[in-house]
Amino acid sequence: MSMMLLANAEEIVELRIEVPQGQVIRYDLTALCSALDIADPTRIAVETDGVRRGLITIYPSNPLAEVRPVAREDLVMDKAGRITVGRYHNGRPVKKRLFDVSTGSAQRFLLFGTTGAGKSRTLQLELAAEKINGIVVWLADLKGGQSVPEAKDNVDWPGDSLEEAILMLRAAVAVIEDRRARYSAMGRSAFVLNDPDPLLHVRIDEANRLLEKGSAYRDEGTYLIREIGRTGRSVGVGIGLAAQASHLEELGGSDTLRAMLKEGEVTLLRWSSSMMRQLVSDGLLPAGEQLMPIPKTLRARDLTSQFDVDEDDDEEDGPGTQGTGYLLSGPRPTSMMRHFRIGPISPSPGLDPEILALYGDDEPPRLEAASHKAAGEAYKARHDREAIKKLCDELRGEQPPPTAAAAATDGTPPSGGSPAATRLDDRVLAVLGKAENPMDAEAIFEAVNADGGKTVRLGSVRNALIGLANNEAVTRPERGLYAPA
Repeated sequence: MSMMLLANAEEIVELRIEVPQGQVIRYDLTALCSALDIADPTRIAVETDGVRRGLITIYPSNPLAEVRPVAREDLVMDKAGRITVGRYHNGRPVKKRLFDVSTGSAQRFLLFGTTGAGKSRTLQLELAAEKINGIVVWLADLKGGQSVPEAKDNVDWPGDSLEEAILMLRAAVAVIEDRRARYSAMGRSAFVLNDPDPLLHVRIDEANRLLEKGSAYRDEGTYLIREIGRTGRSVGVGIGLAAQASHLEELGGSDTLRAMLKEGEVTLLRWSSSMMRQLVSDGLLPAGEQLMPIPKTLRARDLTSQFDVDEDDDEEDGPGTQGTGYLLSGPRPTSMMRHFRIGPISPSPGLDPEILALYGDDEPPRLEAASHKAAGEAYKARHDREAIKKLCDELRGEQPPPTAAAAATDGTPPSGGSPAATRLDDRVLAVLGKAENPMDAEAIFEAVNADGGKTVRLGSVRNALIGLANNEAVTRPERGLYAPA
């Protein structure tokens, strides 16, 4: 391996490295720090072209130790649909895409971070940007509304439970179907921003609570998120997940999110080792590439004698690294970056006035009236807590008890079971299986409620039919009619 000194200005050193032709560059970060006699690994940045060449930058101190507060002008989309969310270690701006202007595609967003990595503040920054740019947001804060409390009155539909997350996802799939039909009638094959409809983003914070193994809504949540990611882009409906940086199997399975990881806007804050292995194995990071670990604080480890006592050393932590991470979907996926600061560093006793000021006092963007009917009862009742609670209770009633056997493949209830303990999908299939002719949604709705099970709403039946049709469990012989596959 050869090295060449490129620059030495103000104690910042850059080294260009190159391996012989026919070899592929590989490196070990710990060994590299040892060879360069660097005790603090946050002072070094390594980038490679993935083949033979690399660039090592050595700083006198961590260049991301301090960042300025975010400004509203940072969050206004440029002509390419991007906002500025922070700075790379070399001072260059970090751009994150909210909308792909060139293709008219809504985006997919993934934000990973361990506890204390700054995930909630990073999400707040993106939510504020969405409001500033006229994007309609449906937000399920699955930490009981505690993760991003300032967002509650600044999004179109706030929710804080697993059931509300499912209601939002169902409504989003219905809006996609409605927009697709309207755009088809217009002869339009792609989404045009605000002509006539605004972008709609569905955000699920603490998404691991919805999609982890053992969650009552894992299967349906996984399906709905995949459906939005697959069909929503061309009609202006995007999906975003924020989750703990654990193994992807805890997010509905790695297969579910692989496409989102490779094509979405993926931000990785402080991570776990299992998450890093998964990202490499899924091909999001090229083989051989490594990311510099992000410590919890910037306090350097100092080896001193066990018998040396410094009475002035109170062992306080150094500056935190919240908001530091990697934009894996950006042009420099292995370059460490840090998000602009949003709100004060110390906790606020209530809603944070700095964060509220960033959102602004104006009304949040709202879903277009043309899609209100498709969005259904839950959207209409989104600000009525009693009505939402009732819908959530009904949704819980649709779930089979944990001990219920799986439904038979012909859609009949499990042996010894009752219609009340059967999934809504299975009740719909049972109704269609008994019908002599194709049925419309209203007729299926009436028949399902006449089977002796728990009463359900028309919107729930429509959503079940959409899912069954997309899974090819039912067919549509004519528009508006359904029959068993």
